[in-house]
Amino acid sequence: MKIVILGAGQVGRTAAYQLAREEANEVTVVDTNDELLRDLQDRLDIRTVVGHASYPTVLEAAGVADADILVALTSSDEVNMMACEVAYTLYRTPTKIARIRSPEYTRHPKLFSDESLSVDVWISPEQLVTEYVERLIRYPGALQVLDFAGGRVRLVGLRARKGGLLVGQALRGLREHIPNTEARVVAIYRNGRSLQIEGDTVIEDGDEVFFLAAKNDIRRFMAEIRKEEKPVKRVVIAGGGHIGYALARELEKNNNQVKVIERDPKRARKISENLENAIVLEGDAADEELLVEENIDSCDVFCALTNSEEANILSAMLAKRLGAAKVMALINKPSYAEIVQSGTIDVAISPQTITIGSLLTHVRRGDVVQVHSLRRGAAEALEAIIHGDDRSSRVVGKKIEEIVLPEGARIGCVVRGDEVIMAHHDTVVQADDHVILFITDRRHVDQVEKLFLGETAGRR
Repeated sequence: MKIVILGAGQVGRTAAYQLAREEANEVTVVDTNDELLRDLQDRLDIRTVVGHASYPTVLEAAGVADADILVALTSSDEVNMMACEVAYTLYRTPTKIARIRSPEYTRHPKLFSDESLSVDVWISPEQLVTEYVERLIRYPGALQVLDFAGGRVRLVGLRARKGGLLVGQALRGLREHIPNTEARVVAIYRNGRSLQIEGDTVIEDGDEVFFLAAKNDIRRFMAEIRKEEKPVKRVVIAGGGHIGYALARELEKNNNQVKVIERDPKRARKISENLENAIVLEGDAADEELLVEENIDSCDVFCALTNSEEANILSAMLAKRLGAAKVMALINKPSYAEIVQSGTIDVAISPQTITIGSLLTHVRRGDVVQVHSLRRGAAEALEAIIHGDDRSSRVVGKKIEEIVLPEGARIGCVVRGDEVIMAHHDTVVQADDHVILFITDRRHVDQVEKLFLGETAGRR
């Protein structure tokens, strides 16, 4: 698949890393910064083109004329939209994806309808991050909460802790502990390494456990792996930018007590006028005196969401030291995220990892409904619709135990119409089923695609 990526910023570079590692893809990256491009080319097997992303000559040099997908990820909404227009008008590029940040555009769906802008899919990293953080707040104790099957099924990642009834128990006893709840453990990481899951696998204190469950069963299952935590009431948000403001607006609708700390007086005044119940404070979130004055020790969750990851790390660490129950920090560099989450900070939020899943949904072969990138891009969870019959498909009509998967790949759930079926060894896959898989090593994604989506599955 030929893919042209416009923009070599944080999101663009992450997309290039993810897509170039898959053998089936030919990736070209366009940016005005030749130093960034040289660095990328030293690390990855890709083509690069220096130039303005929406200029026809630059797009032609990048190979848009015979590209399958154009992904416009520059920092300018206008450049991204114009690049999609040029690619469609001059070259009829089949799939055009644009990063659109401003709510001034995204609040008008008609702009992106078939008869309007030539943008097939728009992605807003800010909106995706806001939704992601809101789900984490709704499920205290979770490290990740991801939607599948239109929200009916969720993948939850959490740290097992002493006090959870399943800690120290083998997985085969899952049904005995929670008899009326359907859930499926799809991955366990111990000391950073993935375990081979069997019935006699024992969950230990400190394990990172990923499980799939119907939406209504999540809280009950979480309580089995770690002590149940009280619902979040008080939230302090550091940073009143797009993400901080949007999160505050959503949380105040759910009757959370929200405080926003914003350094810029003009921005603080503006968002205070638009928020109904949230309290907006002008100041520095890394100011110890301010945090103490605002009773940070009674805060359930502290979210550091400013544009500076260094400021986010420092303010989150300070809030934790001063008594905040749980702290989250928005961190762009994946290497930073891994380090800080193993220390004082409870959850490191990576915009790139969150955004790349939305992008991969439209790049995967076959009928892929949803993709989530996990563990800094090393693992992946995807939802695919199974097509064909027992003659044309290698999985239709077969039991789960008869399907040979690559190492580290696991079927967690089958959604059939309105029915959510947790995958067991004798579950039979049928045509039109939505199958949800967890893949601990992304290098096996291509094999999984061929198996589940068919050798002849068309490319988008």
